[in-house]
Amino acid sequence: MNLNTAPSPHDDRAERPSIDDACARRNRQPLYAPRKKVFPKRAHGRFRRFKWIVLLITLGIYYLSPWIRWERGPYAPDQAILFDLGSRRFFFFSIEIWPQEFYYVAGLLVMAGFGLFLLTSVVGRAWCGYACPQTVWVDLFLVVERAIEGERNARGKLDAAPWTSKKIAKRIAKHSIWMLIGALTGGAWIFYFADAPSLASALVQGDAPDVAYVTVAVLTLMTYALGGLMREQVCIYMCPWPRIQASMLDENSLVVTYNDWRGEPRSRPAKKTQAAGRAVGDCVDCNACAAVCPMGIDIRDGQQMECITCALCIDACDGVMDKVGKPRALISYATLRDYTANAGIATNSGRSLAQPNLIRNADGSFVEEIKHFNWRVIFRPRVIFYAAMWASIGAAMLAHLALRERLELNVLHDRNPQYVLESDGSIRNGYSLRVLNMVPMPRKIEIRLEGLDGATMKIPELSKEGGRSFSVEAAADQVTTFKAYVTQHARAAAASEFLFVVEGENQKDRATYHATFNTPDIRK
Repeated sequence: MNLNTAPSPHDDRAERPSIDDACARRNRQPLYAPRKKVFPKRAHGRFRRFKWIVLLITLGIYYLSPWIRWERGPYAPDQAILFDLGSRRFFFFSIEIWPQEFYYVAGLLVMAGFGLFLLTSVVGRAWCGYACPQTVWVDLFLVVERAIEGERNARGKLDAAPWTSKKIAKRIAKHSIWMLIGALTGGAWIFYFADAPSLASALVQGDAPDVAYVTVAVLTLMTYALGGLMREQVCIYMCPWPRIQASMLDENSLVVTYNDWRGEPRSRPAKKTQAAGRAVGDCVDCNACAAVCPMGIDIRDGQQMECITCALCIDACDGVMDKVGKPRALISYATLRDYTANAGIATNSGRSLAQPNLIRNADGSFVEEIKHFNWRVIFRPRVIFYAAMWASIGAAMLAHLALRERLELNVLHDRNPQYVLESDGSIRNGYSLRVLNMVPMPRKIEIRLEGLDGATMKIPELSKEGGRSFSVEAAADQVTTFKAYVTQHARAAAASEFLFVVEGENQKDRATYHATFNTPDIRK
């Protein structure tokens, strides 16, 4: 609702833009617009402090994690987080993931999706405003830009000024530091795929693999371009989330909102306007909210796709409200339901312009009917569903992780010949056993037969004698292959099924394989 539009004399409601007007405005906007440089002003307040905390935590995790050590014994790497492509394993502290356990990665991706849906349904694009890598690195680049070129007005003047030695020196310094940040970003990334200290030494000495240098170069240029040169264009044109997130919102989702029901009509010289007997809203039209926006928009124009819900405009507006002695939250996190209810009070259900006297008592406080945020609206069916799905998937993965077996057994029956008829009338089948020990320590395991009464097994690598059970040494984090021959002394009438069983010491882990014993009587 446009609360600053006069009502038509033939309509008792506030005038609204027609569909044709809306279509015309939309058609006038190009699919892509060249970037207009944005020089956001430094913000101060609780949301800015929270963004600093998130920035330090996220960058700290990214840059420092490869250097954390985690003792796993002499048979496994001691890097806490490592994507070991050579041995096709992923290490995360005490957890070790093998390629056949990729479903854990799929589960994490599904959890990330539901987590994003949950966060968006509660507080809009908070992920974009606080923790998205694009936002974090742009904030870091802005720190460098402000330190070298100055605050908002100084940066704007420098950009418009002719090229002088001073301007060239500042630009070279700024872009050099941006490139250094890009190089550190690319370097930190490759440290997740090899032992960080060893790879860092090899990089400096020029002995690292070519793919390492190429990866660092590509990520350096990408970080420099996305965080320094493109910035808000990435969020507007490259990221699909602004166009998807609308489906996650409802009338009870918290989004950054300009409460025009108390801000309009705006007046910069408020005291003179009041003295003239005209109504005055709380907005003093200082443009502080627009000055701090990293996307270069004005939140007073309403909800916009470009808004990343960083809430810096809230900090800026709260600071101004404190200075002029008015209540905070002219711009605030608010739900559409509360905004609509309050706007209805201020405009007499849309019959007039916003009237400050309709929302305030004589002492300046808000009337009792004004809606304020109630935390109970968070617990609604959509949010509960997302939270339940997220928690269920996480609980299922944790349970499976805790109960998973760390032994695997694969058996391949000899194809030619499928059986051998020996001189004493017994029948022998050959099998290749692949035992995977998925712990970073060698251990003794037992291989035995279950079923196929009267049969014996011979493993030439272990013993020349046959038996039903053998104890073997399985290498750490490796596949150990054995050749096994199973002999049935009494001829079976047809093919029989039995079990190969491998079991760790103290019966901690167990794996089985259903195998078939072929005989001459098998029907083809």
